[in-house]
Amino acid sequence: METRKVQVTGGSTYTVSLPKGWATDNGVSAGSVVEFYPEDGSLLLTPKAEEERTEGTLEITGLEGEELMRAVVTMYVSGFDIINLETPRVTAAQRRSIRDAAQRLVGLEVIGETGEQVVLQDLLDSSELSIVNAITRMRLVAVSMLDDAITALVENDEDLANDVVQRDDDVDRLWYMTSRVFRSVLRDPSTATAVGVPRETCFDYHTSARQLERIADHATKIAELAPEMGEIPEEAAEGLQELLEVADAVAETAMDALLEDDADEATRLANEARERVDIVDERAREADKLIRELDPQQAQLLGLVVDSLSRSADYGGNIAETALQKAAPKP
Repeated sequence: METRKVQVTGGSTYTVSLPKGWATDNGVSAGSVVEFYPEDGSLLLTPKAEEERTEGTLEITGLEGEELMRAVVTMYVSGFDIINLETPRVTAAQRRSIRDAAQRLVGLEVIGETGEQVVLQDLLDSSELSIVNAITRMRLVAVSMLDDAITALVENDEDLANDVVQRDDDVDRLWYMTSRVFRSVLRDPSTATAVGVPRETCFDYHTSARQLERIADHATKIAELAPEMGEIPEEAAEGLQELLEVADAVAETAMDALLEDDADEATRLANEARERVDIVDERAREADKLIRELDPQQAQLLGLVVDSLSRSADYGGNIAETALQKAAPKP
């Protein structure tokens, strides 16, 4: 760490010198323009960057299916605006996987193709992406998926179960976008200014988005079990509905706390959500007692459902913990 003494020039202007090593490494010299970003009690300084798209190249020889799709997602989340995928010969299967990956990602489109290359570009600017809107939408979709998954299970509705599974792609799409914005904010302070959210708050939202994505995964798991379940006894169905109700309340209250600007109200809501996790545990034990008396195979499957609902409530509890940290006084 280096220190500098603040000087006064012209009677009213504060000046401070830059470390020469840092300036040289970052191409800053006499006449260069630097940018300042106030953040709470700190002032971030960075060389003024030229407006240009970040471009990356990935060799995809031997990559297929899910592995290739994960590679595209990784490049997107890492912040590349233009992604060049190269190989001596792009196969038809690879092209399909690349297009499938692009459809999972907000703003990413195929803009060029040859026999040896596929070029993807993110057509949205970070300033056009709202991380708040993204997690708000994730909340709505994830909670509705959980509700509909239990409805599909109890009513033996295979169409509704399939719809829940398909909606998981919407949550994943928003999760990847949130991760991309968060990483951009970490790398470049100007992105935090563009999205209008402080970097520390972006971290809180990114952490909570991960919990919502996991809730959606458990809703999908329940929906995939629905066709195997058959008719569920009324008493067991009521137990699952009661468990769902309190699990929903944890996630909803925790998200209210996270998005609440008033620190005292946010703390109250977050503590309320945490207390409801204990109620979920009680309801889960009650549901388990009802399930034990059923056919062994059905009991085993319903046990997985109870576990998914309990875990979803735990993820809501994690959001509440994040909300408490967000609302806490800053040092």
